[in-house]
Amino acid sequence: MGASRLQLIRPDWPVPANIRSLVTMRTGGASQREFASMNLGGHVGDEAGSVETNRRLLAAEANLPVDRFHWLEQVHGVDVAMLNDVKPAQVPRADAAFTSQLQQACCILTADCLPVLFAASDGSSVAAAHAGWRGLAAGVLENTAKCFNEPTELLVWLGPAISQAAFEVGQEVMDAFVAQDSASAACFTPSSPEAGKWRADLYALARRRLHSLGITQVFGGDCCTYTDSDRFFSYRRDGVTGRMASVIWLDSSPENIRA
Repeated sequence: MGASRLQLIRPDWPVPANIRSLVTMRTGGASQREFASMNLGGHVGDEAGSVETNRRLLAAEANLPVDRFHWLEQVHGVDVAMLNDVKPAQVPRADAAFTSQLQQACCILTADCLPVLFAASDGSSVAAAHAGWRGLAAGVLENTAKCFNEPTELLVWLGPAISQAAFEVGQEVMDAFVAQDSASAACFTPSSPEAGKWRADLYALARRRLHSLGITQVFGGDCCTYTDSDRFFSYRRDGVTGRMASVIWLDSSPENIRA
């Protein structure tokens, strides 16, 4: 076989050597039309066969069996699927996934919302969370961090999401965050205040939530899915569109990490 056509982001963060992570982009897959071409979402109206082909391509790129990828029914909530207890055929209704088992991939689908990857500093466990504004305000990052033995020892990477310049929200969004943390008002800039419109910085809001937990090793957060149409799907830009995947897994046990 020739070289892979997939374009991938390999997160640049100082995680232990046994941890693997990647983020897909929109090219290199089998999907057509508005889903062109590496759509991994099975719920967006794409041909099922194309999604299945794309998931096989992803599995080959990661050198994992297809059934080791655990997809979620994401509902903008705060529940965390514990993959240690999940059978491959199950599709948990959750917005985050956690595992301490080897070669079980936590997968998050996004097309503007913020994917957040978590890694224990000792290489013992990993997680991934889907943080749109609703889940972020409701505590999905906090719930995910609680799954780890030492939350303050976590490393976190913020994946591709819509930037503040492109993310106009209503007054209710700002109010939801400010009600919990008045200083989070700094994460909003005026768009049309007289109409109750603001531009929200998902990356900054996520960092505030993580820092409040004592998590200071936070990386990434420098993409915009809305403006970078060559690389990313964007629901807000296109309406009907595909989904990227942010994936993290333990490739080997922590004992195999070389000092």
